[in-house]
This record gives sequence, C-alpha cells and structure tokens, in this order.
Amino acid sequence: MSTSATQPELRRKILDVTRHLLIKEGYAGLSMRKIARAIGYSATTIYLYFKNKDELFHTLILEGLELLYKQLQEGVDGVEDPEKRLRALCEQYLMFGLRNPEYYEIMFIMHPEKTSRFPVEDFRKGRRNLQLFADTLARGADQGLFQVEDSRVSASVIWAYLHGVVSLLIAQRVDVRINHEQFVEEAIDRAVGSFRAITV
Repeated sequence: MSTSATQPELRRKILDVTRHLLIKEGYAGLSMRKIARAIGYSATTIYLYFKNKDELFHTLILEGLELLYKQLQEGVDGVEDPEKRLRALCEQYLMFGLRNPEYYEIMFIMHPEKTSRFPVEDFRKGRRNLQLFADTLARGADQGLFQVEDSRVSASVIWAYLHGVVSLLIAQRVDVRINHEQFVEEAIDRAVGSFRAITV
C-alpha cells in the first residue's frame, strides 16, 4: 500500500463505510471482510488502521461525541444568560441527533452484547457533553433562575428527555398528524421550563 497522503482519506473511507454498515447490518453482522469488500481493499489493509471491529466501533462513538461537543460549544458561544444557554444546548443537541442519525444511533442506541468496554479515557471525553448542561443548570441555580438540587442529575434528566425526542423522530414513531417542528419546540419548552424557579 502506498504511504502517500491518501492514508487519511482511506482511514476516513473505512470509518464512513463502517458507519453505514453498522446501521444497515448491526454490530453482529459487521466484519472486516465486509468492510474491505465495500471499499475495494483487502481486509489486511484495514488492519493497518484498526486492530478489530471493536476499535472501529469505539472510534465512531468517540468521533460522534466530539462532533456533538463541538456543536454544543459553538451553539452557546457568547450566550451568557443561563436560560437562553440551556435552550440553545437543547436545540443543538436535537439538531445534531436529527442531522446525524447514523452517528446518533451508534453513540446512544446501539448496544452490542459482544464488544469490549468503551475506553475509560474516551468515556471521560464524552462526559463533557453532559457537563455543559450541568454547568449551565448550576449557574442558573446560583442566580435563582433554576430550581436544581443536583446539577448532574438534572442534566441527565434533560438528556433523557432529549434522547427520547431524537429516538422517536429517527425511528419515525411520531404520529404523522403531529408537526415535527412543533413537537421539537414544545419538547425544548418543557425541558427548560421544568427547571425554571417558581417566583411569587
């Protein structure tokens, strides 16, 4: 194999093909041979980049988590008001999931029985996404805007809420009579409003 600048391109192609095959055939149906056939190379070539399909699977999870983190950060850049910031985080999370359904399914829905544990150091990187929500909730609580006892628990509650919305829409399980934009907007309103402090 050539050691030219095409190496990054080939690595990218391997990951993209793997992502498509995972969604189409599932983890159990994925093999290095199938990936090789799809990209027109030998399985030996793939092993030069990834030692097994677990490493491919974990690489895609980490890629998705980092893409999500980047989108969340960019979505709240310069937004200081905690409520507006929380709303923006919700919007960006939903937007990411709906625009990247393959990544989302691999990151949060697919749960293979026979795969190695996701590396701890990568898991910590993924936790940064949830921490953005937790920090925003804590800041709002400090300002008397949110009613929050444990910001990490509250962040996980919002995550579960948003995950449900994305999962239903990806799976096309939302009633066809319901406008998707209205569904998403109300979901965000409910998620943010549920933590708003009650004033008298």
